[in-house]
Amino acid sequence: MKSFTRRLAPAAAGAMALGLALTGCSGSSGNANQTTITWLVDNGESTVSAAEQIVEDFQAANPGIKVDLETRPQGGDGDNLIKTRLSTGDMTDVFSYNTGSLFQQISPQQNLTPITNEPYIAKVSETFKPTVTAGSDIYGVPVGTGFAGAVLYNKKVYEKLGLSVPKTWDQFMENSRKIKDSGVAPILQSYQATWSSQLFVLGDFANVAKASPNFATDYTANKTKYSTDPAAFKGFQHQEEAAKAGLFNEDFASTTYEEALQKLVDGEGAQYPILSSSLTAIQLTFPEKINDIGLFPLPGDDASKNALTVWLPGGAYTPKTSKHPEEAKKLLAFIASKAGCDAVTKAVGVSGPYLVDDCELPAEVPAAVKDMLPYFEDPAKNSPALEFLSPVKGPSLEQITVEVGSGIRSAKDGAALYDEDVTKQAKQLNLPGWN
Repeated sequence: MKSFTRRLAPAAAGAMALGLALTGCSGSSGNANQTTITWLVDNGESTVSAAEQIVEDFQAANPGIKVDLETRPQGGDGDNLIKTRLSTGDMTDVFSYNTGSLFQQISPQQNLTPITNEPYIAKVSETFKPTVTAGSDIYGVPVGTGFAGAVLYNKKVYEKLGLSVPKTWDQFMENSRKIKDSGVAPILQSYQATWSSQLFVLGDFANVAKASPNFATDYTANKTKYSTDPAAFKGFQHQEEAAKAGLFNEDFASTTYEEALQKLVDGEGAQYPILSSSLTAIQLTFPEKINDIGLFPLPGDDASKNALTVWLPGGAYTPKTSKHPEEAKKLLAFIASKAGCDAVTKAVGVSGPYLVDDCELPAEVPAAVKDMLPYFEDPAKNSPALEFLSPVKGPSLEQITVEVGSGIRSAKDGAALYDEDVTKQAKQLNLPGWN
């Protein structure tokens, strides 16, 4: 299967100390002629495993270069750390970070080295390039596969209860009530990892795009808002409705992301709205159960318009402050090559299609990826997440959706507060129509 070509950040683990060096696997560290570069990645288990394999294979192909890995937390803490290290000139030679709207917030033209004219960029999908472009320059390459914001579900629970995959929100709620009656937690939430609370809103955007095709353009121009657009508001509304119906796991407030995955594969929880990049964590930790997990889009109101919200992979970048820019570019070239994709597949498997022309998915992929691919392959059945269509994204959404899902704040108040959060961010970006 070839990489996805239509227009379209992995699982978060607990914070680890920033300077933790995960030294590359090559045995050539004693080479006096060797140049050492550093690469900063998030501390999710699957992210680190993939990066370690890339480093091992890169060093084997480039014995004159040694790569030291450093880790950082994900979520808001990780965002702040990236911005701080860039502003102080203390960034590693290569670092991995988001694409799309969050990429725009790290002042790429000021802080990053453009790679527009590097030969390896020709093989990067045209789908991906706009998400790492500022002005007329390209700054990053894709790391890993594309993925989706969707519902991972335990197929064995569904089979035992005779349930069908829901195509509408009402069907999803009906399934969830039947699951609750069976003694299984219907909808897993993991608010200890605050980022995971956003999926009811972010993963619903394909439904928003179907109902309001001009939403992204109008949103960027400050002509519509989450609290005023009926389709956009439904993500907050659905989260509130599910919470009020008592459909979350009882320990949702303290459950970690890893614990939620454990509950899902063990059948203690049936459905988990989450990023499908979580499949790599499942494949690493519970390989014997990977095919017990299926995937379906967050359902909307109209079964005939059931669509999947898709994400592009994160990017790898090199800052202008790198002391070894040529070696750093060689690592970027390797990441954006078939060898780089193969390293990821070998380390953590796949959670979607690659965005590099030469890269192919293996013949056998997890059941949830098989569920996902028809949506990726049919343009009418997917939409990029809003963050790839608009630079506007407020940093406090994860805290707001925790409050909505916990019953602390109503959906109406949550959407209004997020609109305020978005306004601050848009003004910082000096976007037209916001000042």
